Amino acid sequence: MARRTALMVHPSAELYGSDRIFRESVIALTATGWRVVVALPAEGPLADQLREQGAEVVLCPTPVLRKAALRPAGFLRLLLDGLKALSPMVRLLRRTRPDVVYINTVTVPLWLPLARLTRRAVIAHVHEAEDSAPRPIRAALAAPLLCATVVVANSEATARVITRPLPLLRRRIRLVYNGVAGPDHPAQRGRERPDPVRIVLVGRLSPRKGTDLAVRAVARLRADGHDVVLDLLGSAFTGYEWYERQLDDLIRRHGLTEVVGVRGFRTDVWDAFRNADIALVPSRFEPFGNTSVEAQLAGTPVIVTDVQGLPETVAGGRYGRIVPADDPDALAEAIRDCLADWPGTLDTAAHAVEHARKAFSPQRYRDDIAGLAADIIRRR
Repeated sequence: MARRTALMVHPSAELYGSDRIFRESVIALTATGWRVVVALPAEGPLADQLREQGAEVVLCPTPVLRKAALRPAGFLRLLLDGLKALSPMVRLLRRTRPDVVYINTVTVPLWLPLARLTRRAVIAHVHEAEDSAPRPIRAALAAPLLCATVVVANSEATARVITRPLPLLRRRIRLVYNGVAGPDHPAQRGRERPDPVRIVLVGRLSPRKGTDLAVRAVARLRADGHDVVLDLLGSAFTGYEWYERQLDDLIRRHGLTEVVGVRGFRTDVWDAFRNADIALVPSRFEPFGNTSVEAQLAGTPVIVTDVQGLPETVAGGRYGRIVPADDPDALAEAIRDCLADWPGTLDTAAHAVEHARKAFSPQRYRDDIAGLAADIIRRR
């Protein structure tokens, strides 16, 4: 039997959440004998890791859909970028002659109709759940998915968001929860209430991630006499330097410069989770929530907001506390509740380790992705 080829497209070469999940998708196919060609827009740490997994990495200009494209000037720029990228994209499809084109995220929409027009089977993996835009815009953003043979959604919340404006997509949806690798051993914690209380937030410095909410919650706790400190692990997207400045101002205004540490991006987060007593995921938007799963795998008690896919990561509250989004008071109160029943909080965290290992196993994820690709080939 001839070796199958997959062309796998991703809009970034970094190592944040969707980047790491894309790496798992590449492993899923290389480990089952596929020839994998990965198209990235630039070199970066992800590219090196994919080569180590046996993938061929090629650089291909790829127009990426950003919020700026919703404005006339941004849309014109996206259109021009698409016209420039069209020829190299077509050449790559002709050179690789893929059996399957796997397109990761809806932010590279041009690949979907192009792959379908060249009569390739298409897997679209959706990691976004943009439910704040008006319905016509949401329908337009989801419309390229109609070119996909199969649409993989990373949570039930994501599936609802993309099918609500386009019910025709429902038949194509397959739910595959992210596969998240954990540390060799979860943290071992004493039963005594910690003092000081070490809190960690891992993620982009971004309004969507609710970084400012964590800072405000810490300010409220300290005003009430609680000895808490906060570590922020992450950096800002290019263009979001304004938010980083706002965070600095917020930290100074509340007198937290010695309490809140901005540690920057790290590829290995396990020491940070192990050294923390509580992990926060205070997102305003979160289609899934890898950091919630990572906290559980590390044995760190976790508090998440009630947005989109986050409640699914903690089984509706069985394995972590859920608070209303955009509410620093509720976040501070949840931290107080965790500390008030510290033995119970630790028991929940211990059960969460086993839950996360089973529900979000990387091997389960790889099996699901490889199975979908194989099924498409069989059906064709």
